[in-house]
Amino acid sequence: MGYTQGANQKSQVSGLGWQVELHVHLDGSIKPETILYYGRKRGVPLPADTVEELKNIIGMDKPLNLPGFLAKFNYYMPAIAGCREAIKRIAYEFVEMKAKEGVVYVEVRYSPHLLANYKVEPMPWNQPKGDITPDEVVYLVNQGLQEGERDFGVKVRSILCCMRHQPSWSPEVAELCKKYQHQTVVGIDLAGDETIEGSSLFSGHVKAYEEAVKNGIHRTVHAGEAGTAERVKEAVDNLKTERVGHGYHTVEDEALYKRLLENNMHFEVCPWSSYLTGSWKPDTEHAVVRFKRDQANYSLNTDDPLIFKSTLDTDYQMTKQKMGFTEEEFKRLNINAAKSSFLPEDEKRELLALLYKAYGMPPVASGGMLLSVLLGHRPAWLV
Repeated sequence: MGYTQGANQKSQVSGLGWQVELHVHLDGSIKPETILYYGRKRGVPLPADTVEELKNIIGMDKPLNLPGFLAKFNYYMPAIAGCREAIKRIAYEFVEMKAKEGVVYVEVRYSPHLLANYKVEPMPWNQPKGDITPDEVVYLVNQGLQEGERDFGVKVRSILCCMRHQPSWSPEVAELCKKYQHQTVVGIDLAGDETIEGSSLFSGHVKAYEEAVKNGIHRTVHAGEAGTAERVKEAVDNLKTERVGHGYHTVEDEALYKRLLENNMHFEVCPWSSYLTGSWKPDTEHAVVRFKRDQANYSLNTDDPLIFKSTLDTDYQMTKQKMGFTEEEFKRLNINAAKSSFLPEDEKRELLALLYKAYGMPPVASGGMLLSVLLGHRPAWLV
């Protein structure tokens, strides 16, 4: 296999073809065809019989609130959860999807508990009890991602999600991060309904993040999407997050925003998602415009492309056409995404060297790895 197939398929808008994506959910990136296949195979009722009907029911065209968006998962997750073949397949097909979008490196996140049907309480999606534990879910996803990386040439790593409404799951999530940190897993996340009062400080979540800090596990938190800047402050001060998922409302607290800018905090921005979840009101300036103006550290991401009927190009198109983003800004934000990735430092340098070369930029701080790429010696994960 030559250079990454994903990178060779250039974005229609940015023209880069070498994007880095850090915020995308596996269970929000499933092919409708796969949902229908397993619904029929497993006898799980679905609200539609065709791909188009399913897209129209699951997908969103107009803004909802965050709880309304989260309710969409109830339609289709029962067809996938609790099935070994389906879990591995959605991971494999995710990598194929990202290859077609021109992504060279991606971190995909998911909750192991929401795909399990054994040793998980309460049982998600009203499934019958089975024999797939959260631990086996991670094993299966790892298999699918690794086979996808091999076949499609996209470097992929995973992040395991704690869920705000189920703090009792979180300590196990931290343990699974430790167990599988050399098999695609690179970080921990806190996801779900941010409007649940006090959920950032639930003891299960705090303990999980303390364990992550103690064991050198990278940390990100969904905060400041539907919630206030206070949720971001809690993520930073109490959960010791290294990145902020979304973070739009941070700009409402100037002191906090200034502190995060000074500390080079990375914001995982999902523009199209923010419109459809109602996290951003179109009659106001989007936080990402402020981030651009202030040369903040941020990335562009899809979040849940199945539900938002989108690809990564959707977010590039939105920011280019509606917010005046330029080629140079796209290059800058992707380099910042690579620098803020949860890869080990040596692999991060390899990724940065690839981006500098692809963008025709000087190899600033990229060391000898760029020279090896220029000489035709590709990193092992690109061969």
